[in-house]
Amino acid sequence: MDGYTVRPLGADEYGVLGDFLYEAIFISEGVSPPPREIINQPELQVYVEDFGTRRGDIAVCAEYGGRIVGAAWSRIMNDYGHIDDDTPSLAISLYKEHRGRGVGTELMRALLAELKSAGFGQVSLSVQKANYAVKLYRKTGFVTVDENDEEYIMLRALQND
Repeated sequence: MDGYTVRPLGADEYGVLGDFLYEAIFISEGVSPPPREIINQPELQVYVEDFGTRRGDIAVCAEYGGRIVGAAWSRIMNDYGHIDDDTPSLAISLYKEHRGRGVGTELMRALLAELKSAGFGQVSLSVQKANYAVKLYRKTGFVTVDENDEEYIMLRALQND
């Protein structure tokens, strides 16, 4: 984590969430990445549209060399990982060259702390089973509460932290 800073994402910086939404799309080995415009689809826009205006809209970022290189954010939304209307869903992403350095773990810890301090009791996410991030989620206390052929729905309690 040398040289990285994890901090809350400022409201004037919310525009970067679109970049990290695209980076968060899991692409299997040997598959071409989709066009960037895919993030404009309604099922993906739910993660970023009008961010900062809804309950549960909380975001943190990682900076390196004065540049935002990763983000973790949450919001209460009807997404793939939706549990109920009181549980925010989480998204996290780093630029590829910054992965594998503990930055994702620190982003996750910071977001979980922000969610707890905002009074939330739990947070959820959806992740494809083949995604390397499953390991990070388990390491940071997420448990699988549902699954289908392709993905896990995971939940992390916040009360006991």
